Amino acid sequence: MKQKRAFIPIAHPDLHGNEAKYVESCLSSSWISSKGNFITKFEEQFAKYIGTKYAIAVSNGTVALHLSLVGLGIGKGDEVLIPDLTFVATANAVTFTGATPVFIDVDDSSWGISPQMLEKKVTKHTKAIIVVHLYGRPADMESIIPIAQKFNLKIIEDAAEAHGAEVSLKNKNKTNWKKVGSIGDVGCFSFYGNKIITTGEGGMITTNNSSLVEKMRMLRNHGQDLKRQYYHSVVGFNYRMTNIQAALGCAQLERIDQFLQKRVLIAQKYTMKLKDIPGIIPHPRKAGERSVYWMYSILVRKPYSLTSDKLMKNLGKENIETRPFFYPLHILPPYRMKGEFPVSNYLSRHGVSLPSSVFLRNEEIEVIAAIIRKYA
Repeated sequence: MKQKRAFIPIAHPDLHGNEAKYVESCLSSSWISSKGNFITKFEEQFAKYIGTKYAIAVSNGTVALHLSLVGLGIGKGDEVLIPDLTFVATANAVTFTGATPVFIDVDDSSWGISPQMLEKKVTKHTKAIIVVHLYGRPADMESIIPIAQKFNLKIIEDAAEAHGAEVSLKNKNKTNWKKVGSIGDVGCFSFYGNKIITTGEGGMITTNNSSLVEKMRMLRNHGQDLKRQYYHSVVGFNYRMTNIQAALGCAQLERIDQFLQKRVLIAQKYTMKLKDIPGIIPHPRKAGERSVYWMYSILVRKPYSLTSDKLMKNLGKENIETRPFFYPLHILPPYRMKGEFPVSNYLSRHGVSLPSSVFLRNEEIEVIAAIIRKYA
């Protein structure tokens, strides 16, 4: 009988740094809830890493989006432009505010929201753009920023999958590399268990706007006045991160560069092994961006002999976990609508994400590539 291959997961967190030490510090001190030194430390260190003045720790990435929208004054009667190909939380966060998410097709080179389509969808009700850095690839910020400026729109960066990704932006004939989450009015990050760094659950908002920070800190804590305990001047939320989660985050952030270097090496190996297989389109790159390869993603199309679904099924039989691309938002029951979304439809239908854990070994990549090649 053929021995079953050891399971290769799509993602696996590396918790072998100071995670246990810092969590034990929380336990021994009894500071385990939403107060404690690790929360402040994590916020300060994350802001420094991203390149913003401030960071606000919250309970998850969806909350980060919602709190940012509320902080920016987005509400009933407003419209927010978002990419059609993204996780549903991007749309849900807009809906929570009473505003309307307006779906925009994505760009086939960046997989992010299409700058060419953005301007066509702006109305007198449009107040903001949520830019999603999908699967670790930066969106085309250089093209999006002038559109936002032209129509006085706020930019919210959904960087849940792109911690550490960078784009080059020209400023006075000088090119500067900036991390995603430091470019728009606010940046939103997730620390779910499969993300670049994790706190189990958790999220972060980054910004340079001091008045916005004060407003969001108040809203995060039940609308409680920042200087008067138990005086609640507005209706707020319980969107706080715990000290234990922040302790994990501090330990993870200490090694983020190490994690990113490994992901780049994994991507290079995949690209080398898959680049000449007809119908398999490796995770693309373009000038002016530094992807962090949260997921190493490929497109599967003819003349390859299998569909993306069939390839994932066959890899699954070999004990190799994969995942499909997101469904386009416009076909999901809560948001179903008619419209032209050829690129998001195409990417969703043909996309496959391969195992991308920092524990992934070269020989495992070779096995995965060999199985994919077998069906060429």
